[in-house]
Amino acid sequence: MGGDSTQFSAAGITRRIRDGELSPVEVVEDHLEGIRERNERTNAFVTVAEESAREAAVEAERAIEDGEPLPPLHGVPVAVKDIDDVAGVETTHGSRLLEDRVADADAAYVARLKAAGAIVVGKTNAPEFGVGTTTDNRVAGPTSTPFDLDRTAGGSSGGAGAALADRLVPLAPGSDTGGSIRIPASACGVYGHKPTYGLVPNVDRPNAFASHTPFYHVGPMTRTVDDAALALTAMAGPHRDDPHSVPATDDYLAAVDRPIDDLRIAYSPDLGIYPLEPAVRETIDDAVGALERAGATVDAVDPRLAHDREEILEAFYTMATVRWQATLDDLEDRGFDPRDEDRDRLHHAFVETVLDAEPPTVRELTRADVVRSRVFDDLQDCFEEYDLIASATLATTPFPHGEPPETIDGVDVGPRRGWVLTQPYNLTGHPAASVPAGFVDGLPVGLQLAGERFGDADVLAASAALERRRPWIDRYPT
Repeated sequence: MGGDSTQFSAAGITRRIRDGELSPVEVVEDHLEGIRERNERTNAFVTVAEESAREAAVEAERAIEDGEPLPPLHGVPVAVKDIDDVAGVETTHGSRLLEDRVADADAAYVARLKAAGAIVVGKTNAPEFGVGTTTDNRVAGPTSTPFDLDRTAGGSSGGAGAALADRLVPLAPGSDTGGSIRIPASACGVYGHKPTYGLVPNVDRPNAFASHTPFYHVGPMTRTVDDAALALTAMAGPHRDDPHSVPATDDYLAAVDRPIDDLRIAYSPDLGIYPLEPAVRETIDDAVGALERAGATVDAVDPRLAHDREEILEAFYTMATVRWQATLDDLEDRGFDPRDEDRDRLHHAFVETVLDAEPPTVRELTRADVVRSRVFDDLQDCFEEYDLIASATLATTPFPHGEPPETIDGVDVGPRRGWVLTQPYNLTGHPAASVPAGFVDGLPVGLQLAGERFGDADVLAASAALERRRPWIDRYPT
């Protein structure tokens, strides 16, 4: 029956394909049909690669008929964020400057997912050049959370979060420089895992070292923790063209089934420095209580960060501005003039955030690195005693398009990033995930779980334990 396979997880799809209950052709057609019927609701996809997806599905079916060994994601549909390349498919970066660009090669993690048997069915929406905590651009427009179509899906991987929550695909990786996996995961009620920095390679050229300012991560976004472990296993590991890539040392699939009786969790809903909406705090309290009932030791402990949220955000912006200015330089190398003649073709949010930003001095960048070092040391001190730090992912629930909060619980915050608790872990490179924690007035809330560097297995284990205690798979809109 058409559409049935859209209800399954990635692990469920590949298992049924191996058992002969589903064919890759049927699975791809089901998901393409779902995209045709429902994408208009959320605007999750900006490009649908129907022809190439069907061709890949036929090849996957032929491999089964020929008795070939099947890779772990054989026949699983995957969506790729529109700032990452898929060979032969448009990659616009959400910008009118690049709306006709077609990639000639796969991004490193895309190549690994394809090698693992996944089939790319299209590209998901993102803000222009991935800059933003919500998803809107002048090419495709805004993306909504399926829980309320008038509200944001978050960003910058908002299209991925919406596609997952609306069951358009079971796997949609995201990228994360300041929360871009975890923010939409929280806003769309899905699971988003930002791995340890370097665990999933990023082959960046012409600057191979660009991803450390601030730490840029690629990681899985899924509806189940098991699927995230499956995808991370396929994506992780060293790459000869990424000088920051590191080995994958853990069995992520085994971590999903691991008991958490030995885990110690430091619980700080606001990380000691962020305001939270009271209802969000209550929801997070409840979710952490479920982790304690699952066997973990939970203590109310603030990580005692030496810097407040404004200082951390200023350090983040200093580093991010360096990265964003490099984006402008790259556009100029491509023949555009974003700082002058092409300025009017850019989204106003990109102009305000990037073009109007004063490039930092060397001294300012050095000072930002000092702040970064202190935050890292403070978190490491906490990880001396605890395996994980639990907090809210966002200070609020998804808000109406174009109306970010200016105050949280009576405290003035910056509307662009003052409502997110994700930046510290982009300064330090620790793994961090957003786990569906519950709902406030029908809108999803995410619990952020962060671990020691290379502690991804602990993050996955705790996430899966929460999923077993409080399953969320049947809470998505239909």
